Amino acid sequence: MSKDDPNLPSQSAAPRHDVDAFLRAVSALPSAGARGRGRLIFAMDATASREATWREASRIQEEMFLETSRLGGLDVQLVYYRGFNECKASRWLRDADSLLAAMRKVDCIGGQTQIGRVLRHALAESRRQKVNALVFVGDCMEEHVDDLCGVAGELGLLGVPAFLFHEGDDARAARAFAQLAKLTGGACCRFDAGSPRELKALLGAVAVYAAGGRKALVDYGKRQGGIVLQITHQVKGG
Repeated sequence: MSKDDPNLPSQSAAPRHDVDAFLRAVSALPSAGARGRGRLIFAMDATASREATWREASRIQEEMFLETSRLGGLDVQLVYYRGFNECKASRWLRDADSLLAAMRKVDCIGGQTQIGRVLRHALAESRRQKVNALVFVGDCMEEHVDDLCGVAGELGLLGVPAFLFHEGDDARAARAFAQLAKLTGGACCRFDAGSPRELKALLGAVAVYAAGGRKALVDYGKRQGGIVLQITHQVKGG
């Protein structure tokens, strides 16, 4: 996994019950144990099929920072793969403007998935300094699932939950993402890129969890309302 410039290396809605189940799973997790600023890896598939979702995620990524400053703040590292064997990571970014600038430098290019490299990178980063959560957004999986599960298990042992947002209906990817989430102690959720409000809520919920743990997530749900509010009943008194 290579690094480059200060911002980024150079190189119809989902069913409501899917979103609800994801948010309930997040609410059931133990405290992230964040001290000071939380650390979240935001990883995305940047192959050609992902262009529309990349643009949408760029537009709404500020949700990952809005509610976290009062919790001590959030550092986010952008990771993406695309093209032929290209998988890159930004430096750790401390605000929405920096993340947006980083994402705007990336063009989606056709290629195979490299989820294994994303997982191994998250593992290496967390061994250097605690990572509170990994978010991955993608629509397919073209790798050997047993290899991915082996790395996911190591992330689980380090206490790094992976939250996988699955766009579309690829059954193989859905099964793989569910296994990866389970092994890391995280969760997965199918979403539709045509429902940016749901993606925005999901990103915000995981960011709040990464920065402040379960209690912060409950408080966020009470203020946010909508689909996020539905998780509060699952963690009442948590």
